[in-house]
Amino acid sequence: MSDRAAWLRSLVRDIPDYPVEGVLFRDITPLLAEPGALKAATDLLAEPFAGQTVDRVVGIEARGFIFGAPLADALGTGFVPIRKPGKLPGPVVSQVYELEYGTDEMQVQADAIEPGMHVVIADDVLATGGTLAAAGALVEQCGGTVVGHALLIELTALGGRAKLDAPLYSVIEY
Repeated sequence: MSDRAAWLRSLVRDIPDYPVEGVLFRDITPLLAEPGALKAATDLLAEPFAGQTVDRVVGIEARGFIFGAPLADALGTGFVPIRKPGKLPGPVVSQVYELEYGTDEMQVQADAIEPGMHVVIADDVLATGGTLAAAGALVEQCGGTVVGHALLIELTALGGRAKLDAPLYSVIEY
């Protein structure tokens, strides 16, 4: 782990028994409040994609927006939000996906990703992988190709990486 990644990890606060008993929540709020930390995280997220063709970065609502937009800027490309149903105007493409207890849905504007585009998916945390896999399915429905996933944190014990076809890059692992 690099010095910058270790510094960022030191800024993540552990909150036991949140949101339910038995869960150890990794709170990124102190990291976001620290001057220079978001830039350091963005720089580390951008490194694996240097020299690659990236036409869009998509960010998953809501914390994926925090990392996705500056990542798109760092890579010199556009940012596309993936949102909850009913939040985007115009024609949208939808993807229903499984949660631990039930299902959820996400959407992207139908014309935001053109066929053949190379796309990076950005989010804050990879846990079980269902949300990232659904975001990848949305990109593919639009005709794009996921060239990688950029995450601040990966919770390795939950095995979410196994659900993803494209490479995954995380700054911090637990």
